[in-house]
Amino acid sequence: MIKSFTLIVLCCFVLSCQQKPITQENNTKPSKETVSNSKESFQSPKIPDSLNFCGNSFPMKRQDIQEQFDLEFIKNTYWHSNMILMLKRAHRYFPIIEPILKKEGIPDDFKYLALAESGLNPTISSPARAKGIWQFLAGTAQHYGLEVSKDVDERLYVEKATYAACQYLKEAYNKFGDWTLAAASYNMGMGGLQKTIEAQHSKDYFFMNLNPETNRYLFRIATLKYLIHHPKEYGFDLRISDLYPPFQTKKVNITQTIENLPLWAKKHHITYRELKYYNPWLISTQLEVKDGKSYEIALPK
Repeated sequence: MIKSFTLIVLCCFVLSCQQKPITQENNTKPSKETVSNSKESFQSPKIPDSLNFCGNSFPMKRQDIQEQFDLEFIKNTYWHSNMILMLKRAHRYFPIIEPILKKEGIPDDFKYLALAESGLNPTISSPARAKGIWQFLAGTAQHYGLEVSKDVDERLYVEKATYAACQYLKEAYNKFGDWTLAAASYNMGMGGLQKTIEAQHSKDYFFMNLNPETNRYLFRIATLKYLIHHPKEYGFDLRISDLYPPFQTKKVNITQTIENLPLWAKKHHITYRELKYYNPWLISTQLEVKDGKSYEIALPK
């Protein structure tokens, strides 16, 4: 019995001596090629010498301004999927937004505010329940004339939401006398901005210390504006065929209640999914039309 036990121990010892040391596998060093590739893969994006919003130039010589733009360019150029989607959507939605801004007397640069707010995703919803390209809260949307009901949410109606945003921005500009401050108020509210102006004795966005989100708000907008105009400088080389084309639709005027939208869509030779795709503001399977009210539903040509 003792001899057998001794033999077993001896065999185990011999086998253990034949195993390779664990440290030999873990100490393998990466090749020079691997190290070299890692260094070449990540670079700090170049910050332009000058940037502006609505004709107001950013004071680029200030260190805090430079570092804020450094943050925004790094975040947006290295979030590749998001930037590619924004480039694709801009080709579809900017042609809708631009003429409305012009008609309402709002600087064209505010289309980049919509880009910063939502990435031009017309159905996006924030944790605070703001919705649509212009990210309206329900109460604010209704204040500026948008319908938010059980069947309809016009925050998701790009044209109507853009008109509502223009009304807000004109009101903010009349209050503050500056488009940069009007943009800042879009993020933090007119009341909040007014209190900050009074507390800090300044009406210059670049002098005030605002909440973290509003502090970076104009910087993000200006960064996206530059990237949309110079995508190839940062490696975003999309073909025209990659971009989302503008919708080719016709409008059908609706003056009576539609009790079943899926059946209505079928009668018009499209799927219910397509109906929702072209009309995300239809949020129910029915559309109640009250006396004196009408809607326009978009259908593909």
